[in-house]
Amino acid sequence: MFKALIATAAAIAAFTAIPAEARTERIKVHGASLEGNLDGNSPDRDVFVFLPPSYDANANKRYPVVYFLHGYSVGIDAYDGLAHFQEAVDQAAAAGNELIMVVPDANTKFKGAMYGASVTTGDFPRYVAADLVSYIDGHYRTIANPASRGLSGHSMGGFGTLKIAMMYPGVFSSIYAMAPCCLSPSNMTPEQIASLADITPEKVANARGFDLVTPATLAAWAPDPQNPPLYVSAGVKDGVVDPLLQARLHANSPLVLLPQYLPAMKGLEAIRIEVGDKDFLLNDDTWMHNEFERFGVAHEWKIFEGDHGNRVSARIRSELLPFFGAHLDK
Repeated sequence: MFKALIATAAAIAAFTAIPAEARTERIKVHGASLEGNLDGNSPDRDVFVFLPPSYDANANKRYPVVYFLHGYSVGIDAYDGLAHFQEAVDQAAAAGNELIMVVPDANTKFKGAMYGASVTTGDFPRYVAADLVSYIDGHYRTIANPASRGLSGHSMGGFGTLKIAMMYPGVFSSIYAMAPCCLSPSNMTPEQIASLADITPEKVANARGFDLVTPATLAAWAPDPQNPPLYVSAGVKDGVVDPLLQARLHANSPLVLLPQYLPAMKGLEAIRIEVGDKDFLLNDDTWMHNEFERFGVAHEWKIFEGDHGNRVSARIRSELLPFFGAHLDK
């Protein structure tokens, strides 16, 4: 009996000595904000949740959360293949920066949500700021207040980061936009509008890269519920694109929106924008930096050596997660 007790005690000791292991969960999070969209995008979105190594071992501990929004034309699997988020979370924890990282999928019929509040695509900004945050706080041991909640993203996701922070003040306290796209006011040409006529289900299914960026942008920023089958604005008269269509595109530009949302931007604990010196978005992102300075919005600004995508994984580790480690309450 005594030997059995010793053996049991030894087994328990050996079990408790096993190092804590990190855990990735892939879940579905329903979005009421996406219900009934005309594109037929599912309101049940795939979401990666990357938990720190101590999460299962310490049942009383709560953690800050970093949300990361991916770029256009690829989903969360491709970004995880690029960034290896769990490894990044593990490395941050080893450096004393324990947090949960959440990466929602924003792929749509046209390969990217473009973070519009649209009857055609669904309201993706609200999905992130309301539906997703509420679900994560309700199902994981988060520190459920804005001071412990950060928002970040790359390219389309960097654009979404800035736009959501403007539209939903008081949800996130710190934001980090990596090479954000789509900051300046965009225009559609008659040729781009004409290309919509060539879109078929087969072309949608086989699209690669930026093949569908025109309908994606229009679906998110210039929807038209009376214009099936794409449900986008597509007006051209005498070779001139409908001025109202162009105005709706401009109305989604963070550079245009900034003066209206200064209280939201100035209310953030910390803002960082960065872009590579060889990135095709360098001029637009520099313009955003200059406008932040013009309007007195405190922020960090960095031009690093690299192009649009070749430093994403490294900078998540060396810059993005340490940034949130410094600014989110624990």
